Amino acid sequence: MAIVLTLSNHYKYQLAAKKIDLSADTLKIILMNNTFVFDKDTHATLASVTASQLATTGGYTQNSKTLLNQVLSEDDTNNKGKMVCSNVVWTGTGDGFGPTGALIIYNDTTTDDTVVGCADFGTDYTVAATATLTIKSIELDLV
Repeated sequence: MAIVLTLSNHYKYQLAAKKIDLSADTLKIILMNNTFVFDKDTHATLASVTASQLATTGGYTQNSKTLLNQVLSEDDTNNKGKMVCSNVVWTGTGDGFGPTGALIIYNDTTTDDTVVGCADFGTDYTVAATATLTIKSIELDLV
């Protein structure tokens, strides 16, 4: 199932203002609680979404996962640029963690920790001890 990432307006501005370099910046991925609703206008920075991030517990640690192996490319068939990253995996421990219904990608290199965007899973996930939550085939469309 493909999950669509909604980009924040602040990210689009930061990209146009050359304050973001996707080939060099550190991007992080966090999980949100199941009541979080993304607003591309107001959820501009990490500080604006932190209250809805899952707590550090049961195998989830806040702000600990970095997107790795970013590959940027030009897609002339679909008329877009894109960035593809390696899978990200969380493994539950103890009582596990969740429920989570969305993820946020943010730029940890910008001075304000710019929110790149949010992917709503369309359902909630709770991860039990020893179970895993894997975000596969991460692809950010730069349209």
